[in-house]
Amino acid sequence: MTDHYAALGLGSAASLADIKKAFRQKASQFHPDPPARFRAVQEAYEVLSDPARRQAYDDNRRRNLLDSPLDTARDIWLNYFSPLV
Repeated sequence: MTDHYAALGLGSAASLADIKKAFRQKASQFHPDPPARFRAVQEAYEVLSDPARRQAYDDNRRRNLLDSPLDTARDIWLNYFSPLV
């Protein structure tokens, strides 16, 4: 799975303004060559600038434990046992 945040050099808490700014910087850096790097930056911007696609991407990242495996595991564990207490 491609990490779109890393392609733009951002963290997952980046605002839309941060995403646009990072895209413009990376686009000017990688355009016109090499094309593969520019395509990765362009794809990252397309996904992260659309709120619905970004939400789906973030949900998928959480499922794949890309952000923080320990925090995700801890949240799952606590959510699982909190109804029992």
